[in-house]
Amino acid sequence: MSGRPRLVPYAGSAPPRDQILDAAAKLFVERGFAATSTREIADAVGIRQASLYYHFAGKDDILAELLDRSVRPTVDKIAKIEAMVPPETYETALYLLALVDVTTLATAPRNIGLLSRLPDVTDSPVFAEFRNDRCELAEAYGRIGTRIARAPVIDLLGSKKLGEILVQVVDSTINLRSNGDRIDLHDADGLATTCLRICGTSDKQILAASAAAAPLFETLHAEPGFP
Repeated sequence: MSGRPRLVPYAGSAPPRDQILDAAAKLFVERGFAATSTREIADAVGIRQASLYYHFAGKDDILAELLDRSVRPTVDKIAKIEAMVPPETYETALYLLALVDVTTLATAPRNIGLLSRLPDVTDSPVFAEFRNDRCELAEAYGRIGTRIARAPVIDLLGSKKLGEILVQVVDSTINLRSNGDRIDLHDADGLATTCLRICGTSDKQILAASAAAAPLFETLHAEPGFP
């Protein structure tokens, strides 16, 4: 179904659904979710409001998909990461998880990771699913981190708090993007290294984990659905 003609020709080649998501992401991040209307999103794309409703039932549906894109690509890789890495070398698993997570956040359109911090988003009914996904991610960080962390770290923090701290380290990607920084593989390596250092991993183990994670990351990066 082609819908009605555009009010303003769109210069890009992305599918209409992606154009709507991109325009909404920009407006939500810059103006806030509550302050943005579907009409304004449609105007930004250059389509009629009725055409937007062909792709999305409403603004909440758009928000739900944007939130999903900021976390789901990583969550979907957790089981595979744990299966790819032998338990005795779980430093590599934590390093790899961090690399994947940073990539998800660094390539998410319009730095949409910021949306999860906006009060009008956290109050939205669609936020619950994102919260569940993020809890699953934090649990994975905690589970993997507990396998490699030194006893004092576990004794002081426990698995749940350790997982939340590791998530927060990787979430620094969002802050860096907000400052206008371009996140590259060097930055991802730095954040992954920081996660291992928090667990008390030695320099030798970090170097080994980094070397082992690199080809595994390339394998995951080439799979469909990953940024």
